[in-house]
Parts: sequence; structure tokens; C-alpha cells
Amino acid sequence: MSITTQFATKENGVQLQCPMLTATNYTTWAIRMEAIMDAQGLWESIETTEGVAVDEKKTKSARAFIFQGIPEDILLQVAKKKNAKEIWDSLKTRFLGADQVQKARIHTLISEFEALRMKETETIDEFAWKLSGMVSKYNSLGSTIEDSVLVLKLLDSVPDKFLRLIAHIYS
Repeated sequence: MSITTQFATKENGVQLQCPMLTATNYTTWAIRMEAIMDAQGLWESIETTEGVAVDEKKTKSARAFIFQGIPEDILLQVAKKKNAKEIWDSLKTRFLGADQVQKARIHTLISEFEALRMKETETIDEFAWKLSGMVSKYNSLGSTIEDSVLVLKLLDSVPDKFLRLIAHIYS
């Protein structure tokens, strides 16, 4: 179930939807919230630059935006946080885990990536979609997979019925 709230933004009256955080959508929620706050000029309240003072009005607005997108039970847990960055970091730790947990998740993803093979019944598009999902998971944990590694994985993981196609690509 996807719950959203709407609010007007900027002078042009554009409506942006603030996504609602759930137990399973933190990664996509964070991407959308970052984009919304960046469009509003508020992201600097979360990703601060050392030595640069954050505008108090912007940090209050960013805090309000985050409160718009979190359920009541989580809101009550983070309401005492002083600023948007503290709330954001708290949510990130809660949903992604501390550094050790994050490293363990990356290690698990690496194992999954290495074991991933295209099934005989899959199309290349379906397998490429799986690879794309894997890239998203890596990105959400602050890691990346190089395009060249993805291409090699695709070419090395296809069933024998695609060998002629691969040979043609390499020639």
C-alpha cells in the first residue's frame, strides 16, 4: 500500500508527492525525499558542509518535509531530534543499519551477484532487470557496480542458447 501526501511547492505551483515511509521502502523513499528536498533547496540541511552554517529556516522546512513522509509511530520516536540531519541519520541507521550491518549487507549482495545466473526460461530483458535491481541495492548501501562488471556478468551468465549471439557481439 502506498500512501502519499501532497503539497504545493515554489512559485510555479507544482505539486510534489511526499512518499510515506514503510517497513520495506526505505531506499526508494530516501531517493524520492532527497529529490524533493533538493528541488526545494533544503538538501543542504541534511548533507551539510563543514564550516558552513545551515539556514535555520531551511532546516525547519526540511524537518517538516521529513515529518510529512513518516508514519506516526516513527514520528513519535524522532520528534525530539533537534534538526533534519539528526532525523535523517536516525532513520538511515534504523532502516539501513550501522556500518557493520551495512558492510555485511554489501558482502551478502556480492555473494548474490556472483551466484546470479540467467535461467533457461528467462529473456535477456528479464535478466537485465534483475541486474538493474542488484545495482539499485548496491547504490542504496553506498556502493557501486561498474558498468563493465555488469556487462561481463550479463555475457558470462547467459545460457548456451545465446552463445552465438555473444560470439557475434565479440566479433
